[in-house]
Amino acid sequence: MKKLYLRFTAYAFCFILFSSAILAQNAPPQEKNKREATLVELVKLDNTIKLDIRYATDNNFVGKTVYPEARAFLQKPAAKALLRAHKKLKKSGFGLMIFDGYRPWRITKLFWEVTPDDKKIFVADPAKGSRHNRGCAVDLSLYDLKTGKLAEMPTDFDEFTERASPDYKGGTEKERANRDLLRKAMEAEGFTVNANEWWHFDYKDWQKYGVYDIPFSEIPLD
Repeated sequence: MKKLYLRFTAYAFCFILFSSAILAQNAPPQEKNKREATLVELVKLDNTIKLDIRYATDNNFVGKTVYPEARAFLQKPAAKALLRAHKKLKKSGFGLMIFDGYRPWRITKLFWEVTPDDKKIFVADPAKGSRHNRGCAVDLSLYDLKTGKLAEMPTDFDEFTERASPDYKGGTEKERANRDLLRKAMEAEGFTVNANEWWHFDYKDWQKYGVYDIPFSEIPLD
């Protein structure tokens, strides 16, 4: 009887651990001593910063609309750094086109669930949260100030192939030059390019912020 009780207790303990792991995926990871979110809407910094929020359309890797609004936010220090990069790029005839900024945690969870295992290097694990969830990551490209068109790059946004690497040697000389110009401008302002995605940049202080799941509609406006 005692052995049966111990076995049952062990099974119950394992079940509790398993259940807790499942439940943990239904909410962002909790971290202590993180800054409060102070999110800034990017287009309000400068009306020449343009948006192409693919996740507010069905033109994205998920194949459906996942954002209710075409808006982009970053934590205030990251937003100010991005604005400085944007202003410097104007001297070269370019502006910044934003694909995505702050991303609510629930969307990161969705991306993880719909992405095949062999492509998961391109998405964040919701158990850890992403730098987008912290308001310190931005997906972006360049656009021509004269024509308003996107600059030529080795790939489109969210192409999950080796060509998306910021160090990819293929493509045309012009595509690589545009990609490298964007990288140089962003890195000069404290951003670091993602190893797998030329369009994804993380701000230097991302570790100081928590993983947030604030809907766009609930972000306080200045």
